[in-house]
Amino acid sequence: MMADFLSESPETTRDLARTLARDLRPPVVIALYGDLGAGKTLFTQALARALGVTQPVTSPTFTLINEYDLPDGSKLYHVDCYRLNDAVPEAIALGLEELFEEGIVVIEWADRIASILPERRIDIHFKHAGEDRRRMTIETRRPVIISGS
Repeated sequence: MMADFLSESPETTRDLARTLARDLRPPVVIALYGDLGAGKTLFTQALARALGVTQPVTSPTFTLINEYDLPDGSKLYHVDCYRLNDAVPEAIALGLEELFEEGIVVIEWADRIASILPERRIDIHFKHAGEDRRRMTIETRRPVIISGS
């Protein structure tokens, strides 16, 4: 399943994240793609808030993985692969693949580790479409992992 969205503002991007969060059930991997400043971290922050994270959500650019407790007892893992030099071996050494079967895993710069991403995932591509505008394409990879329950 694929859907395209045009965000006219940061608040519209946050709204999309809140909408997606309503139906997420762990385990799920969300792979984010896009240039610097395209809205990946903003989206992740809004998603985390909507899932019930109350602590500050920051980009794990230097820590690589930030972990947050969710109200249902599961975890949100926010991963940033931008600074990985030899991305796939480093991601494997960090135990990233093991997280795929745990909570909700959001991966910024997912293209850097594409070969180890699970087939079951949600891909979100962010593209600049003007000063505050972003085009986002959401593709749910097989099998569909968003539940409406």
